[in-house]
Parts: sequence; C-alpha cells; structure tokens
Amino acid sequence: MAETLSSELLDIVDDHDCVIGTLSRGEVHLQGFKHRSVHVLVFNANNAILLQKRSMQKDECQGMWDSSCAGHVESGQSYEDTAPRELIEELGFSPMWPLVFLFKMLPTKDNGWEFAQVFRTDYNGPITVAADEIDEVQWFEPDVVDAWVSGDSTEIPVGELTNGFCEIWKRYRALPGL
Repeated sequence: MAETLSSELLDIVDDHDCVIGTLSRGEVHLQGFKHRSVHVLVFNANNAILLQKRSMQKDECQGMWDSSCAGHVESGQSYEDTAPRELIEELGFSPMWPLVFLFKMLPTKDNGWEFAQVFRTDYNGPITVAADEIDEVQWFEPDVVDAWVSGDSTEIPVGELTNGFCEIWKRYRALPGL
C-alpha cells in the first residue's frame, strides 16, 4: 500500500529558489510546484557508494535504486539543516564532520520539480535503515554505477535507477578531480 498524500509542509519556490508559499507535500507534488530537496552521497573507505532501494510503500519511484539518502526540505528549514537530518532518519547515523556541498540541481520534470542540493560524506560505520523508507541498501563500486547509469550494465537492468539519481551521478562524475 502506497503512503498517503503527505501533510508534511514544504515551501513552494519560484524559478530563483525564493519562497513564494507553503503547501502540504501531497499538494506540492500533485500540482507540480517547484520545491526543495537534498541528496547525500555516502562513500566508504574503498570509495564505494551506498545506494538505497526505495520502499515499495513510497508514493513515488517505489522499488527503485536512489541516492544514499534524500529528502524534502521542510518549510522554514535550510538545505544544510535537512541533509544531516535525513542521514539520521534514513540511515541511522550522524555525520562525523560537516557534509561536503557538491552542486545544486535546477528543477526539471525528471527530478520532480525540485531544486536539489547534493552533498557528500564518507562513512564506514553501522547503518540502520528506516524500514518505512528503504527496502535495502548496498555498496556499489563507481564503475558499476557508471555502467548502470549509461545502460551498459549486464548485471543490473536499466530502468531500476531513479531519473534524479542518474542525473546526480552524471554530474558527480563530471566534477573536476574525480
């Protein structure tokens, strides 16, 4: 059973990411308003990335692989406050040092009309997933994710990654110094 239309309050933003109103999450999604989210990419000491398989209870992209953790920026909160909160809520750990800001994505139909700030952290400890949000987590080598995103993987079928994560991964891999 999919989660019900959420009453969590989100800020609606304009084309410049300035707040112009507040509505429930369900209404924001239903009406396609621009809003804010965060994604955190978690890497271990071997440089593998942790991906989550979204719960079948989610209202969007059920059972698809996605960023290590992600979430909406609730009304009145900042991107910087939301990212560590999502790590605690979804993966059960608090970052040991400040998250590294990577880039900001503009809203598109493929990413659900979200301005999304993407962060990175390194972590090697225990993970406790939020069962209502995540069905599974798994570490993947970057070259496996590259093949998966490009459609060249023979191990993992195309179409099992969220569109938002595919865009995030392409931008991440294009960053200087990687």
